Amino acid sequence: SCPAAMPPGKGGRKEALVLQCEWEVCSYVASRMEEFCEHVAQHLQQHLPRENRDKVDPLEEYACLWQECGFCSPESSADLIHHVYFHCYHTKLKQWGLRALQSQSDVSYCQLDFQSRNIIPEIQDNFLCLWEYCERSFDNPEWFYRHVEDHSFCSEYKAAGKENRVVLCGWKDCDCTFKGRCKLREHLRSHTQEKVVACPTCGGMFANNTKFFDHIRRQTALDQQRFQCSHCSKRFATERLLRDHMRNHVNHYKCPLCDMTCPLPSSLRNHIRFRHSEERPFKCDYCDYSCKNLIDLRKHLDTHSKEPAYRCEFEACSFTARSLCSIKLHYRKVHEGDSEPRYKCHVCDKCFTRGNNLTVHLRKKHQFKWPSGHPRFRYKEHEDGYMRLQLVRYESVELTEQLL
Repeated sequence: SCPAAMPPGKGGRKEALVLQCEWEVCSYVASRMEEFCEHVAQHLQQHLPRENRDKVDPLEEYACLWQECGFCSPESSADLIHHVYFHCYHTKLKQWGLRALQSQSDVSYCQLDFQSRNIIPEIQDNFLCLWEYCERSFDNPEWFYRHVEDHSFCSEYKAAGKENRVVLCGWKDCDCTFKGRCKLREHLRSHTQEKVVACPTCGGMFANNTKFFDHIRRQTALDQQRFQCSHCSKRFATERLLRDHMRNHVNHYKCPLCDMTCPLPSSLRNHIRFRHSEERPFKCDYCDYSCKNLIDLRKHLDTHSKEPAYRCEFEACSFTARSLCSIKLHYRKVHEGDSEPRYKCHVCDKCFTRGNNLTVHLRKKHQFKWPSGHPRFRYKEHEDGYMRLQLVRYESVELTEQLL
């Protein structure tokens, strides 16, 4: 039988990579996936509870501290471990995407919202190999895909007729045959859902470079694609095409307490906990403050620190603060000229310096309402640099007024 693949394995390209860790403010860079995953594992070890780390606690919440992510699991540390290792794999795919773009002079860069670059799909369980007599499971997709690729290397040729030989797919309930192992490896991706490249700008993952380049080329006429999906940032030329596309995002799990719908049961549980429950299980050891999640508690604990945790990196600036949020706000206002009004009403073009002022304006002046269950309006930067109201999803796939 074929030996199990563990790092370092046969899979993956051998060129040196630039794998940047984005856990909180970490600046570590690795050149190989083995080093990168080992480094990130240390973050996880420090982040997760020391004892009973796999014990499910209904009040515990496991938050991902990867930049621009925001994922948190209310159920178990295993969910967080799978999720964070997928960030490692996703980082590698974005590197391949960057190199693919650099090698194609006729292809420009993605023009979608970079804030989604670290949003990754929800991972339900371990990565399970269903090759015959195997059924090994992995918490790291990189090792899983290498392991499956090793099966393709070890798969034997069988006679097909008098002269032809084929290699068989050994995946559960699959009878496909191929003329060579290369075709078998490509086929196995249909079983594992493996992607080989990701967009370094928006984070979208693709099965091959052709689909990735198509993703870029479809954006060449963005000025003619004025209707944008608020869920995945895809753009369309007409409102009808956008409505047709939005049906793919209709959520199936409805909140019993309001009109909010969610794509997954875990999302619905989080929504109910944050919007409809008064329970605040996370309590401060230094004062009477309590909150609903671990992230908010950590932010609050910064207020009790006597020493500033962050310093402004702008040259000749001595500003310090106890929270990263305060540093970012200071930088925008002082060093980026954020006092200029950047929020614009899409109805009357009135401008505001803060998003909440535009929110008040939209509600009082134009009688806008956000969908039940949503906590606020969402704003998105447009081509002219102004932040305008973003389209919001409804269960019935109806949209707000035309916003562009």
